[in-house]
Amino acid sequence: MRKRNRDRGRSPLYTNSQGSRPSKHDNTCFGATSRRMLLTWLTLAGFILLFTPRSLTNKLQFAFARIFHLPLSVGRNISLSTGIQHSVANVVSRGIYNRLQNHLANVTEQLYQEHKIVETLSGLHNRFALEGANLVYADVITASIGGEHSELIINRGENDGLAEGQFVLSDNSIIGTIWDISPRTAQVKLFTDPASKIAVKIGILNTERLMYGNSGDSAKVHLLSTKYKVRAGDKVLALKRPGYLDAAMIIGTVARCGRDAENPSLWDITVKPVCDIERIKSVSVIIMNPPATY
Repeated sequence: MRKRNRDRGRSPLYTNSQGSRPSKHDNTCFGATSRRMLLTWLTLAGFILLFTPRSLTNKLQFAFARIFHLPLSVGRNISLSTGIQHSVANVVSRGIYNRLQNHLANVTEQLYQEHKIVETLSGLHNRFALEGANLVYADVITASIGGEHSELIINRGENDGLAEGQFVLSDNSIIGTIWDISPRTAQVKLFTDPASKIAVKIGILNTERLMYGNSGDSAKVHLLSTKYKVRAGDKVLALKRPGYLDAAMIIGTVARCGRDAENPSLWDITVKPVCDIERIKSVSVIIMNPPATY
């Protein structure tokens, strides 16, 4: 009887709490297994995305941009606001701005009067550039500038009349073209993207060349003979393209011009944008000959 009481008062060798608690060795093995499984799944997901068709990945990108439109826009606005203090030196006074606006209005009116005179003398009616075109305003959702790609995602798409190949404006200059599109969003391929290819002319030269994106914030014009006079600062204009652009428009300026290292008889021309692409918040898409609405 006394022995039974002593046994009853003695604590067992393993209690429930001690038996259910994993050992330090078990925790280490479990953590190592979890990390290996995570690495395996991430590797598998990477291979799946690598071999996924481009059309499907674009749909995923558009869906992501549409779902997270608000936080992406807020984050971009915050990042842009941090650099406002660096651009204060580029701001002109209200007086200078008003004088420039008045000068522009006067020149525009003079151009209109000259246009009417030519129309009267020739008997031919010719409309102004972009007359009758629609300019669709769009906000930038996300921007990927520099590196391997230079592109924007905007909040307008096929439902708003956008189509692949249309030119995109910012600060009254061409910055790129519509590359891919969904019903409510679109991808703008900037002219600095390596996949971009736009016909241009430099200054008053009566010759056309193709300008290719240069993977960063610049583009290159190739195959222009050194017999043509080209200098840094010359304007570069995107050529008119029937159905997309009915007059040449500025797209950039010559940032550097030197003889090509491989062929000294040709120029090596680097073109920079005429607007601050990294700080673009909104753009306008040119829709030529829009369908009539009644």
